[in-house]
Amino acid sequence: MGLTPLDIHNKEFTRGFRGYDEDEVNEFLDQVIKDFEKVMREKKSLEDKVSELEEKNSHFNNIEETLNRSILVAQETADEVKNNANKEAKLIIKEAEKNADRIVNEALAKSRTVAMEIEELKKQAKVFRTRLKMLVEAQLDIIDNDDWEDLFQVETGEEENHHIGEYSTSD
Repeated sequence: MGLTPLDIHNKEFTRGFRGYDEDEVNEFLDQVIKDFEKVMREKKSLEDKVSELEEKNSHFNNIEETLNRSILVAQETADEVKNNANKEAKLIIKEAEKNADRIVNEALAKSRTVAMEIEELKKQAKVFRTRLKMLVEAQLDIIDNDDWEDLFQVETGEEENHHIGEYSTSD
């Protein structure tokens, strides 16, 4: 243990024949005691301050360590979220491509079906046109037939006979 102000105050020196002046030594010792007490108070104050600063430093080191861990966790989480988002985006793109392919294939199948139906309708229209043409030509043949002339003459002959008969009954 170090020297205390009380140790300095209570120090007794042996007296020699031609020693130092006692009052001068006592004054000097009093001054040393005062200065030593001051230094000890400052030392105690500085030790307290060092202790307080070490506590704060330890606290801030803990905060720094916690923040570093939090940053690492946040980075890892961000990377994981990013990777998951990329995976999900790829899945969405694949699904969209599948849907697009399906839609295109369905559209192609429909267009083929419609094209086949159009071709069938064209064939049916040609058949109908041919039949209609044949029907109209048959009707024209009937109209152009000489039988009409005979029919008109037969009717005209009957009418004349009928008119003739009217004249004869009235005479």
